Amino acid sequence: MNLKILVSNGFTINSRFMKSLSEIETTSRRASRASGFSWGISEEVGKSIRLLEIFSFKGIKNLNDYLNERINKKFENSSLIKRDNKPKKFSYCPILLGISFLDQINNLEKYDKINFSNIAYPLLFLSFLSRSSEVIGKKIYFKFDNQEFLMNINVNIASNLLNENCPNFAKNAQVIFIKNEDNFHEQDWKSLYRLSEQTFVDESESLKKGAAGAGLTDND
Repeated sequence: MNLKILVSNGFTINSRFMKSLSEIETTSRRASRASGFSWGISEEVGKSIRLLEIFSFKGIKNLNDYLNERINKKFENSSLIKRDNKPKKFSYCPILLGISFLDQINNLEKYDKINFSNIAYPLLFLSFLSRSSEVIGKKIYFKFDNQEFLMNINVNIASNLLNENCPNFAKNAQVIFIKNEDNFHEQDWKSLYRLSEQTFVDESESLKKGAAGAGLTDND
C-alpha cells in the first residue's frame, strides 16, 4: 500500500468563504429526505457527508450526483451482509449498504475479508466504513479497482486518491479488517523500556519527598 493521509483529527480551516460543517450536514440530510429516504436514513447520510468533507473527500459532489441518478435508476440493498456479496439485478445503493454494514459491524468483524460487487458511488459507502472502524476499534482497509483507503478508527483516512474524482462505480471491492498490532518491534520496545527504568529511582524519591511534605502539612 502506498497511501497518504489526507486529513487527520477532523481539522478543517475556518474561512468565511467555506460552508460550515453544520450547513453541510443539514443540507445533505434534507436533500436525502427530499430524494425519498426516511428521516432516520437521512440523518445518517448527513453525518456521513459531513465526515467525508472533514476528510477532504468530495462528499457533496458524490451525494448530489447519486441523488440525481436515483431519479431514473434503481439500486439494491443488502439487508444481510455475508463474506461474498453480489446484487441480484441492480447496483448496490451505497447509502443503504453502508447503513447495513454499520448496523452489522459487530458481527462482520469475524470475517478477515468481505467482498462486494457492483457498488454505486463507493465514496458514499466509504464514510460508513470509517464510522464502523471507530465502533470496533480496528483499522479497516477498503479497495476497489485502483483505489485504496485505510480507515483509522474514524480519526483519519489514508488514501492514494489525491485531488481526483472518485469513480462513481466499483465493480469489485474488498473490505479487510486489520488486526490490532504494535507498530514497532519488541526489541525496540525493550530497549526503550530499559532506558525509561532509569527514571524509576527519581520518581520514587520524588514521591517520598512529596509524601513527607504532605505529612508535615497535615500535622500543622
